[in-house]
Amino acid sequence: MSSRSERIAPDKLARLAGGFYLGFILSSVLADALGHIGMGSVDDVYRAILVNNPSFRLGLVIAFGSAWLFLLAAWSLYVLLRTVADSLALLFLLLNTVGVALQCASMLPLIAAMLLGASPDNLPGYSGEQVEGMAHLFITVYKTGFVAAQLFFSTWLFPLGYVVYKSGFLPRFLGVLLALDGVADLIWFLQGLLLPDQHAITYPGLAVSFVAEVGLALWLLIGGVKHAGASTASKSKRSYGE
Repeated sequence: MSSRSERIAPDKLARLAGGFYLGFILSSVLADALGHIGMGSVDDVYRAILVNNPSFRLGLVIAFGSAWLFLLAAWSLYVLLRTVADSLALLFLLLNTVGVALQCASMLPLIAAMLLGASPDNLPGYSGEQVEGMAHLFITVYKTGFVAAQLFFSTWLFPLGYVVYKSGFLPRFLGVLLALDGVADLIWFLQGLLLPDQHAITYPGLAVSFVAEVGLALWLLIGGVKHAGASTASKSKRSYGE
């Protein structure tokens, strides 16, 4: 069993979580810029594969890296907030983990689409139109899986927002924003599977998500939790059974 002295201080944990979260956000933006991985349409992704295959490959690597950073951010938040509500902190970590796993699995068909786009002559028995059709199918499978992952990425925000709200050492408005972000991602999930052509439904939610998640990352990274106070210490003792 690790000693008390080996535990990371709350302010350091907060900055670690903020750094991982901000890294996830920035790498996601970069992956989208390089290969339209994330928010790009099926046609956008296919054009990225054809026009600049090396750039798309780099974007795909960064997209996997962003998922890794997101998981580390969730773990850091779990360690930081489990002293507030251990069961709910574990719940948001598990929901995030499933979402990250589903997101990574959804990107595997992109590898098949990338190989088809880079070397269509590897399938001599198929016409160019058939190869293009298969590539589009693989990208569509990716897009559907990416949307499906939003079910877990939306629901992890509800327990996270609640625990942030109740923490006492993070601003309550961040907890409220995270809950609203959960609603926005849930709308994205439903729109993507039930109304795939109605993209405008998700636009207001994207603004909410940006404010909530960038706000949380910056607050943790810059502000930390220096004012956790004695109440946090007493919660920590009860959580560890001390």
